[in-house]
Amino acid sequence: MSEARGRGAAPRQHYESGKGLPVLRDDINNALKEAMKAKNERAVSTLRMVNSVLKNADIEARGAGKSPLGDAEVLGLLQKMIKQRQESVELYQKGRREDLVKQEQEEIGIISAYLPKPMSEAEMTVAIDATIKETGAASMKDMGKVIGVLRGRYAAQMDLGKASALVKSKLQS
Repeated sequence: MSEARGRGAAPRQHYESGKGLPVLRDDINNALKEAMKAKNERAVSTLRMVNSVLKNADIEARGAGKSPLGDAEVLGLLQKMIKQRQESVELYQKGRREDLVKQEQEEIGIISAYLPKPMSEAEMTVAIDATIKETGAASMKDMGKVIGVLRGRYAAQMDLGKASALVKSKLQS
């Protein structure tokens, strides 16, 4: 468990409160308060940046006549932020900027604390098999249908690139 998550804060099993309100933002804001108390500068700056991205996305959604982001959209944004940092790490490694590599990796660790645990390859295989059976997919023509269902159910937990390759191999055989 990351320091940014707070002292002893248990990860949530679900992301909606009983009232249907997103609780992931509450977790982030509570972790920000804890990081400020602990004087953890990296966590404070990272969590403030996350809040800024979320507020900008809310403003953009409001401008488009949509409601504020729910936890599913927040998870998508967090994944996007992690991907951006992973790309930066690669560039900084090529440029031999180990100080910036370390900073980006610390930010990835802090942001990752709010994502569900990634599925193992065995778990992915079980989910893919069940989805293929459920959708009645029989050939490569059905691959999009299977991937669509997987994306809807497991986007935050499943590496869809690997899943796509597994689905393809199962539908070709």
